[in-house]
Amino acid sequence: MTSSYVITGAAVATMHPETGDYGLIPDAAIVIEGPEIAWVGAEADLPAEHASLPRVSHPGRLITPALIDCHTHLVYGGNRAREFEMRLNGASYEEVARAGGGIVSTVSATRAASEADLLAAALPRVDALIAQGVATIEVKSGYGLDTETELKMLRTARAIAKARPIHVVTSFLGAHATPAGEDPDSYIDNTCLPTLDAAHGEGLVDAVDGFCEGIAFDTAQMTRVFERARALGLPVKLHAEQLSHIGGTKLAADYGALSVDHIEYATAEDAAALAKSGTVAVLLPGAFYTIHETQAPPVQALRDHGVPIAVATDWNPGSSPLGSLLLAMNMACTLFRLTPAEALAGTTRNAARALGLTDRGVIAPGMRADLAIWDVSDPAELSYGIGINPLQSRIFGGAP
Repeated sequence: MTSSYVITGAAVATMHPETGDYGLIPDAAIVIEGPEIAWVGAEADLPAEHASLPRVSHPGRLITPALIDCHTHLVYGGNRAREFEMRLNGASYEEVARAGGGIVSTVSATRAASEADLLAAALPRVDALIAQGVATIEVKSGYGLDTETELKMLRTARAIAKARPIHVVTSFLGAHATPAGEDPDSYIDNTCLPTLDAAHGEGLVDAVDGFCEGIAFDTAQMTRVFERARALGLPVKLHAEQLSHIGGTKLAADYGALSVDHIEYATAEDAAALAKSGTVAVLLPGAFYTIHETQAPPVQALRDHGVPIAVATDWNPGSSPLGSLLLAMNMACTLFRLTPAEALAGTTRNAARALGLTDRGVIAPGMRADLAIWDVSDPAELSYGIGINPLQSRIFGGAP
């Protein structure tokens, strides 16, 4: 395919924020020049300067920005299917933990795996997302809880982008859990912060994340992590208010976080703080579903305050073994009552914002030509289907 061409015949959901909906253009044309979009509009209005370019026609199809999965834990060792089976057979959380389950099992398997092992395990997960129109993913560390393994995970995440046509954004999640038998404060000071320094020194970190929860780290401990991130010039984000309300959302907003994720127990006051800071609320219905949570995020409060809402898989081996961003969109609609337009915005323009990316997520001149072409006519179909993948093809940086 030449570096400049025109896509015609399809309807285009630009997802431009000023439209308030899909920004749908029927019978549209998109001019691709190299890795970028040069023009988009009705085919009848195609400028004469582009009229002689080669054309690719997609009659009856829908084109959207390529999808963005803005919260994943795709790099890990082992799996926890046996633990899942034990719970369904009546084992308690304590019994599973005594049998070596829980995050301890993932940490052990991840520590034991080589970078090559971790990459080989991660690539099929990445391929599954690519096959659903995803062009950008975020990948976190956090299953090492020691310097060597946290760095190994981040190096593997960087290697994904060299092995596949996908853009990878990394988040350092050293403040994910405390290793067995270790004091949380000592772990933050003696392992987490020095590892963050080392990872930043290797150029492995795009953002700094943490798990602020009663079973993980409190706001004072996360403040120390955020202060180190600020000193290094790195943006922050946070898992917060998933299981209880301990103030993580407000803390993240105070630090101008890119995103706050989960937030089932966040309040209207938290929504107001997010609106003031410009922080994105990332909803993770896979975890909500898997752990049988009953309190949904405060979606109406987020709407009322104008907080941008993103949706992601949270793909991880324990609480959200969800490998479909399309299914996450459906679940966000059915479980959290998002509209299909909100769900698509949540996996395009708002997901880009949650990663601090300003060059994708919308079909407009000057944006990256990362596009998904679907065998559907109505954008709502993308959230409507359960276990259905209508992707026809994907364009990554202008290349089909």
